[in-house]
Amino acid sequence: MKKNKIFLYLLFFAIIGCKGQDSKNDTLKKVAGITFEEKQKKDISKIIPEQQLTIQNGNFNFRIAAKKATPGVVHIKSTYSANEYFGYYHDDFWYRFFSQGDTSKPQSDASGVIVSSDGYIVTNEHVVVNAESIEVILHNQKSYKAKVIGIDPETDLALLKIQESNLSFIEFGNSDEVEVGDWVLAVGNPFNLTSTVTAGIVSAKARNINILREKGAVESYIQTDAAINPGNSGGALVDYNGKLIGVNSAIATPTGAYAGYSFAIPINIVKKIIDDLLISGKVKRGYLGIVLKELTDTESKHLNTDITVGVYIDSLIKGGAAIQADLQLKDIIIAIDGHPIKTSAQFQEIMVQHHPNEKIMLTIIRKGKEKRIPVVLNEYEGTAPNPIVAKTEFMEKLGIRLEQLSEKEKKRMKLSGLKVVEVAKGIIYNNTNIKKGFIITKVNGRTVNTEDEFIKAFENNKGIITIEGGYPNFTGIFFYTFGID
Repeated sequence: MKKNKIFLYLLFFAIIGCKGQDSKNDTLKKVAGITFEEKQKKDISKIIPEQQLTIQNGNFNFRIAAKKATPGVVHIKSTYSANEYFGYYHDDFWYRFFSQGDTSKPQSDASGVIVSSDGYIVTNEHVVVNAESIEVILHNQKSYKAKVIGIDPETDLALLKIQESNLSFIEFGNSDEVEVGDWVLAVGNPFNLTSTVTAGIVSAKARNINILREKGAVESYIQTDAAINPGNSGGALVDYNGKLIGVNSAIATPTGAYAGYSFAIPINIVKKIIDDLLISGKVKRGYLGIVLKELTDTESKHLNTDITVGVYIDSLIKGGAAIQADLQLKDIIIAIDGHPIKTSAQFQEIMVQHHPNEKIMLTIIRKGKEKRIPVVLNEYEGTAPNPIVAKTEFMEKLGIRLEQLSEKEKKRMKLSGLKVVEVAKGIIYNNTNIKKGFIITKVNGRTVNTEDEFIKAFENNKGIITIEGGYPNFTGIFFYTFGID
């Protein structure tokens, strides 16, 4: 692997990339219609009253936050078969290296957070996936066997249950209110050292580190410099009042140990995922049906906009909610329900909190004008369908850039179509003699007046493609034919 790659805490336990654990055999009864937030409010007596940072001699400390959070963090021991544990490497060398002759079953150590007094615990999916057995050890050293209620590989979250009541839990905070520079505590069990507390600040929000391998993965982490190491996975990230604002999940490191940056899943994502797992046993996601691309200075120029930070629609999915709401390619999304959107990670963080059939309000910029468009979300089925177009990627593959003709140009040239304003290396450059300035009027006999129509003309037309058109100040029609896979 490359240096400076982002590693999951349990990289050396070979859990990266494992498929989801099937919870259909779980015999625990699902609780219908009640969320974890409602469960916490019912048990308000378990929550220590909110207080500010302890201040002594002009300096503050984190005693109150640590006192509130530590009892709600558990130690998780997952036991695996040797095949599951080392199967990632496809080689028994690693088994011999790590086991050093030990014939006992491999085991990993991590953390979890109690989210209700009746024994529900949230942790990372990579902490428990494919484990043969899971042991939960409380702050008071009592030990329990845990059941997996459900997992969500796309957010790296899992919900566990132990048979106990009257437990201390950590009250939910609001990750949307967290800001860069806020003090935070990380509580977990690094290197098998139980109940370890470290402090730091939020150094970034909505950070996408491209660590999750699942299709449809959602990454919008809270980045912090609170020291986190292997064993902290699934532990708590709390604010200075001891409220849960995230579940620790990953570190950025060239060595496998803490090297300055850690990443936590925001609690507002966590709440939605574990509520779904509790109530229905699976996660139900609202689905917009678009592929986004982040703006750059170059993209902004192509889109003729002064906006240089944000996201725009690069692809649309057939039958998706976006098409039904009349969203269009090149629409720049600047807000969802009033929440500003500047990155794809921010977009994901908000979207993952919505259910199918919910209505959201998108604020977009289209051709320089701001519009508000209501959209009723579809249900995400777990595998994204092929988009109608993957605009940028497709046009880069062809190697051309197009512009619509103005009304003056149409009248002057007596042509209607698209003007080629740039020819770069690609399929068209390699296989035709099309020059800059060529006016494309038809693709495979189909009239095209917009870039959308041009791209759609390629649908279901694999093999031979014929582009028809003309050049300004030249009479006659030109045909260019080439093959495409």
